[in-house]
Order: sequence, then C-alpha cells, then structure tokens
Amino acid sequence: MRSPLAAQIVQWLVAPGDRVRQGDVLVVLEAMKMEHELRADAPARVLELLFAEGEVVQAGDILLRAEAVHDPAPPGARDTSVADVPQAAGVRPDLQRLQTRLGRTLDRARPEAVARRHALGLRTARENIADLCDEGSFIEYGALAVAAQRSRRSEEDLIAHTPADGMVTGIGSINAAQHGAERSRAAVLAYDATVLAGTQGMRNHQKTDRLLGIALSQRLPVVLFAEGGGGRPGDTDMPIVAGLHVGTFGAFARLSGQVAVVGVVSGRCFAGNAALLGCCDVVIATRGSNIGMGGPAMVEGGGLGVFKPEEIGPSAVQHANGVIDVLVEDEAGAVAVARQYLSFFQGPVDDAPAPDVLALREVVPENRLRVYDTRAAMDALVDVSSLLPLRTGFGAGIHTALARIGGRPVGLMANNPLHLGGAIDADAADKAARFLQLCNAHGLPIVSLVDTPGFMVGPDTEARAQVRHVSRLFVVAADLRVPFFSVVLRKGYGLGAMGMTAGGFHAPAFTVAWPTAEFGAMGLEGAVRLGYRKELEAVPEGSQRDALFERLLAQQVTNGSAEQMATTLEIDAVIDPAHTRDWLLKGLAGAKVSEPRPGRFIDTW
Repeated sequence: MRSPLAAQIVQWLVAPGDRVRQGDVLVVLEAMKMEHELRADAPARVLELLFAEGEVVQAGDILLRAEAVHDPAPPGARDTSVADVPQAAGVRPDLQRLQTRLGRTLDRARPEAVARRHALGLRTARENIADLCDEGSFIEYGALAVAAQRSRRSEEDLIAHTPADGMVTGIGSINAAQHGAERSRAAVLAYDATVLAGTQGMRNHQKTDRLLGIALSQRLPVVLFAEGGGGRPGDTDMPIVAGLHVGTFGAFARLSGQVAVVGVVSGRCFAGNAALLGCCDVVIATRGSNIGMGGPAMVEGGGLGVFKPEEIGPSAVQHANGVIDVLVEDEAGAVAVARQYLSFFQGPVDDAPAPDVLALREVVPENRLRVYDTRAAMDALVDVSSLLPLRTGFGAGIHTALARIGGRPVGLMANNPLHLGGAIDADAADKAARFLQLCNAHGLPIVSLVDTPGFMVGPDTEARAQVRHVSRLFVVAADLRVPFFSVVLRKGYGLGAMGMTAGGFHAPAFTVAWPTAEFGAMGLEGAVRLGYRKELEAVPEGSQRDALFERLLAQQVTNGSAEQMATTLEIDAVIDPAHTRDWLLKGLAGAKVSEPRPGRFIDTW
C-alpha cells in the first residue's frame, strides 16, 4: 500500500500477521489538519509496516506490505472495518445531540403551552403548517434559533422557552396532488403565539427576511400566519436604539404583485404583525380574531384610553371595512380556504364538474323592476363548488370571487341589484378596482356580469370623494394584461356600465348581453324625465301625465334593448343565458395573458 499524499501517520490499525478484509481501515493519515483513512482493496495478510506512528511520509511512499489471501478472516481476527463507523442499531452521539435539540423545538417538548393553546380552542403554529402543507413536504429553516436575549437569560432558558424565536419558517408543497410538485411549492411563515406572544424579535426578523428573499427569487407564493403582538422590546443582543432599520416590512411589500401572498389570522394580531398582514393579497381570519395597528399597551401608551384586546379591531369590524377578505369559523376553515385560494394561482384542473346552465335562464326576473341576486348567475356559470367569494362584508354593491370555468381559474365580479339597485358607490368601486389589480397581477382572466344604473350620485355620495373612487375603475382597467369578458344581464347604463366593461363596451374580448338587457346613457326613467320634461309638463298632473311617461319609457326601453344595441354593433351579440358558459369557454380558449407591464399608472385614490 502506497501513500496517496504527503502526510503524517496518525494511527496504525493493523500489525504484522493480521488478516484483513476488503474495506477494512488499515491506517489513518493526517494532512492539512484533516484525517484520511486508507482501506484494504482486497482480502490480505499484513506482512510488514514500513513507517511508525508520527512519521511523515511523501506521496507514493510504501506504507505496508501484504500478501493476498482468498479465504475470509477467521473468527476472532482483528476487525478494523468498524473503526469510527456507527453500528446500525445505534445512533452516533453527534446525531443524537442534534435530534434531542431539534426535539425541543417541537410542540411535544412544551405540553403545558400547547394545552393552554388548545384550551382557547386554537391550534399551534406547527399544527396549522402541518394541516396546510402536503404531508412530509415541509422543510424548516432556522429551527434552532432562539431569542436574542443571551445577555439576560441562560442558554438553557432560551432553548426551553424561545424555540425557533417564536416563528416557524420553511418551504413545503400545497395541493401537489392536483398541481404537481413544482407548481405546489410555497413559502410558509407562522408566528408562534405560545412563544413570547408571537412577537417580532431580531432572530425571527432575520428568518423572515431569509425566506422572503427565497420566495421572491424563486417566485414562490407566501402564506403568513400572522397572529402575534408586534415588535418585541426584550431582545438585547444588539446595539440599537429604536430598531427601526428592520428590512422585513419592505421585503414583504416587494412580494406584492410578484407572487400570491396569503395572510391568515386567528387570535390577536397587532402592530408589526398586522402591518405584514395588511400587505397580503388576501386576509383570511377567524371570527374570534382581533386585528389592529396597535394593541392595548400601545393604545394606552398613546393616551387613547384603556381597552381590552377583544375591543380592538374585532372581526366583525374588520370584515365590514374590507380588511378581512374571507371570514371563517376556525383555523381549520382558514387553512382550507388558504389551500383553495392558492389553487387558483397554481393552474387549471381536469374533470371539473359543470353546473346546470339552464338555471341561468331564470336568474333575471321578467319584471324589469324586480330585484334579484346576481350571485345565482355566478354560481350557475362556474364549475361546481369552485366559487370563492372575496370581501363579502365590504362594498356590497359589487360581488367579487375567484372561480373556475372548465377547470381554468378566473376572476368573477358582478353588480349587486340588491344594494342601491346595483349603483356603484365608493366602496364598491374600491373593491372592484383592487380585485382587477389582483387578477391582473397573477394572470387570471376576468368575467364581469353587468347590471348597474351607473355610478352612484348625489350630495352625500360626493362628500365621500366619489369622483376619485369610481375613476379607479378606468385607470386600473387601462393597464389590464389579462383577457376580460363582459356579460350584460340587465341594466347597462352610463359610465358605470363602462366601468364594468374595462372602460368601454369594445374594450373586453367580447361584450354580450342577455335578452333582458337594456342600455342607455343614463337610467331610462331619468332619461325620460329629463329629455321629455317639456312634454310631460305640458300634460296635467295625474293619470294623463303618468300615461305619457309610461309610453315614453316603453319607447326608451325598446330603443335601448339588447337587440337594438346589437344592430348598431355597440355590443358583440345577444345570447341565450344558457349559452353564456359556452361563450366563456370558447373565449378563454382563445384569449391570451400578456407579459406584465411596468407599473406606471397613478392610482386615483
């Protein structure tokens, strides 16, 4: 046996006369402070060792002589193959130490904290992640972190009471069975409310920044379980005054429009945790949640009064004002919605069950003045059980939802005649404009179901900056890169109808109407009262004037009918309501999503 390198002999594991097997370690050499094992390449008997331990050898020097043997080593012969190699039945001490240390980061190491959590009817951060991610897919980053408080606490205390520094971060797959391993990958971050109240510490900010960088570079969607109390004042292991040089909030904000970002909240979410939550595309929250930019201590410290946590930003308030997009009963429901939401950005699915499209013929009442629920049209257009309504507590004049048509994800919005007759007020405009931006950023085609008498008007409405709010629809629509399809169910009046059709009736890939549709520059009743004021005033009040009004209105309805609009090519077709889904399927098959454009428009509000 010759030395493969210049080295020092550290240890001989054989002596002359020993019989060795193939693979046995014969000698250990040291070079550059690293040890190298030399093993037998065939069964042999050692004849002579040519150097002693401690001597230096050069590359190519003969270290030992041996003769080949053909029978295995006899029982009791020296066995050097097990030197420094763990037995199969045991665990090496270094691995055992790691396993023990990792075990202390898990829920089972803190049964009392977990029991308190369960007593509140809530789950732990790790339980939520296990439910969200496909089984066995989650790999954790930064598990061994502890709070940056070594100057005031012992290492044992930090390991026992600040596991992972109160935040679990990593990458897993979500919906891989439906969308495959590559499209299902997602970054997941969960503040652990059982550790320092889920506050934001130095180490978990570093963990967050690390994972957000990976998410942005690899274009991974992000799910944030945001429960927690905001910034943590107790971290002392760094020379800072106010700690305002944190990059986490900017890093999180940079994800907007680049990847899908989902926020999930149960319990209390205040201050910095709430700031991250507010950057999310969608906020899913439980009924028992509270969300606020400051918790009780901050409110009291600001001289604003003393409040219980439950009094600050309860879910009923935050759902009504639009902070919460989807309100659910519990964390299991929140996780289920998060999985469903992400699926719309993971691609199409096969074998999507179709709805009963014949029901569309009965959606709009024959009585043109009778209100109805446009959500019935949404349900009858999309694949069965695929509809996910968003922001249901806010902007009642517009319904927005994600859904699938023929397995393909789409965004769906519709006027709501049950609220202000379908007129678009400031909240409805804001809701619709933001929804258009969501779909546009992530490449989802948009289907708009139109039934509106126009933008809401009047002194009270204008006091809410109506001009700026409703104009958002035009500015946002002008930047759309996704296919847009419009279906006029009944009223298509004025600027409001144009706002619902991406800025004008010829802006969409197609604008079609049902036979129940009617059109005009403004509401037909108002058009008659204004346009025929002299004629009406020339007739005595009462039955005569009423009869004239009805005749003139009937004429306007006829002139503004869907068929008349189609004859002048202001719309593309009048269709059987039951054929709407087929039109959309064909339109989706042909229309393409363009490459993202640089964001240059200035939002009007």
